[in-house]
Amino acid sequence: MSNDDLTHENFDFRGFDVPDLKAVTLASSSDGDQSKQPKTKHEDASKNRKHGKKKSKSDARSKKRAGAGKTSESFDDYEDYEEREAVSKADKKVSKDRPGLFAPMTLREVTVRNRIWLPPMCTYSSFARDGRPTPFHYQHYVSRAFGGFGMVIVESTAVAPEGRITPCDLGLWEDGQIDAWRWIVDGIREAGAVPAIQLNHAGRKASTGCFAVGYDGQSVPEEAGGCPTMAPSEIAFGGLRTPRALSVDEIHGLVGAFAVAAGRAVAAGFQAIQIHAAHGYLISQFLDPLSNERDDEYGGDLTGRSRFLVEVVDAVRGAVPEGVPVLVRISATDWAAGGWDLDQTIALSKVLKEHGVDVMDVSTGGIMSGVSIPVKPNYQVPFSEQVKAKADIPVTAVGLITKPKQAAKILAHGEADAVEIGRAALRDPYWPLRAANKLGIPSTEIPYAPQYVAGAY
Repeated sequence: MSNDDLTHENFDFRGFDVPDLKAVTLASSSDGDQSKQPKTKHEDASKNRKHGKKKSKSDARSKKRAGAGKTSESFDDYEDYEEREAVSKADKKVSKDRPGLFAPMTLREVTVRNRIWLPPMCTYSSFARDGRPTPFHYQHYVSRAFGGFGMVIVESTAVAPEGRITPCDLGLWEDGQIDAWRWIVDGIREAGAVPAIQLNHAGRKASTGCFAVGYDGQSVPEEAGGCPTMAPSEIAFGGLRTPRALSVDEIHGLVGAFAVAAGRAVAAGFQAIQIHAAHGYLISQFLDPLSNERDDEYGGDLTGRSRFLVEVVDAVRGAVPEGVPVLVRISATDWAAGGWDLDQTIALSKVLKEHGVDVMDVSTGGIMSGVSIPVKPNYQVPFSEQVKAKADIPVTAVGLITKPKQAAKILAHGEADAVEIGRAALRDPYWPLRAANKLGIPSTEIPYAPQYVAGAY
C-alpha cells in the first residue's frame, strides 16, 4: 500500500501494525511471584501501620463476618470474602444449567468468550467529521477487549451522513470508510473479544451538538456543520429543530442504507451487527405512537409502526452471512403515558425472532424529553427479564450494573443471558478481569492476554 492509502485527515495508519497475538487464559503455572503483584489498598494500609500491631487477613475476615465497618467499592480482602461467599450461596439456589458471567455464549457461528459485554456508548470523536475512527477509538475499544469483555459493541455508527447524532459521529455510509475500521476490528479480535457494531440513524435527534462542536443540547446550525433533520412525522424532540416527514420512497432508501452499511461492517471484519431501535432515534421514532402520526403503511397500529424495523432487519439479515448474529437494541418503555411500552416490546420481540434476530438488547427511554425515569441499580433489568421469558429470545441487561456480585446475580436468577457494563467500563477498562478475581474465578478461566499475565491479580 502507498502512504496515501495509509493516511487521511483524522490520523496516520503508519506505525500502527498490530502483531498477530491471541488472548490466552492465565495458566495455573503462571500464577506468578506475588511480590510482583500491585499492592492493594489493604496492603498499603498495613504498611502504613508498620509501627503498630499488624492485622492478619484472617483477623480482618473474622471482623468482617462479625459486622465491622465496610470498605466502599474497594477490591480488598474484606469485600473479596463477602463477594465470594454471597455468590457461592446464590449458586446453590439456582439451576446448574444457568450460565455464569464467564461462561461462553454461542450465537450462530460466533462464540463469545463470556457474558460481560461492552455496550455502544457515543464518544463523538471523529473530529474530521468524515465518519472515520481515530487512534482514540483504537485505544478505547481494544483496551476494553484486553480488559476481558466478551463482546465489544462499537458506538452508534451512522448509515447516512445526515443520520449522525452529532457531526463527530462515526459512519459507514460509504465504501471509503471500510479500511479505516479494519485495524480496530483486528485489534479487538486479537485481544480475544468479538467485535460488533451498532448501526443507527438519528432521525429528528440528528445534527445536535457535543463537546467537540459546541451547541450542547441544541441543533447545530447549518453554518456550523449541522443539517436538516427527518422523521416519521413533523414532531420535534424537545427544543431541537422540527424535522420534515419522510416519504415512503425515502423510507425504502433508508432500509437499503442499513443493509449496505451492514455489508460494509462485515467487510471491515465485524462479527456481529446491532440495529439501534432504541433511545428515540429514527427506528424508535417509527415505533412510538407519540412520535409517529403517519396514516400510511408505516404508521397506525403496531404492525404499521414496526414495519420499518422489520424491513431493516430483513434487509440486514439478507446482507450479512448466515453465521453473523444480528442484535436489536430496544427501549422497552418510553416512560410516558400512551407511548411505547413493555407489552409492545414483547410482541415485537416475538416477530423479530421469527425474522432472524438473535439477541434483544433491552434498554429504556429516550423518545420523550422531560419524563421521569426511576434511575437506580438494575432499574432496567425487569424489562429484560420479561422479554426473555415471554418472547423466548436471548436478551442482554443494561443500566447501572456496576458491581460483580450484582451482575452475577442477574444471570444466576435467569433475568438475562448477558450483562452490559457501560459507565463503569469508562472508569475501568479492565472491569471483567477485576470482577473475575473478585468472584473467585479460577485463574485458568480469566481472559488475560499474555502481555498482562505478570500483572494478574
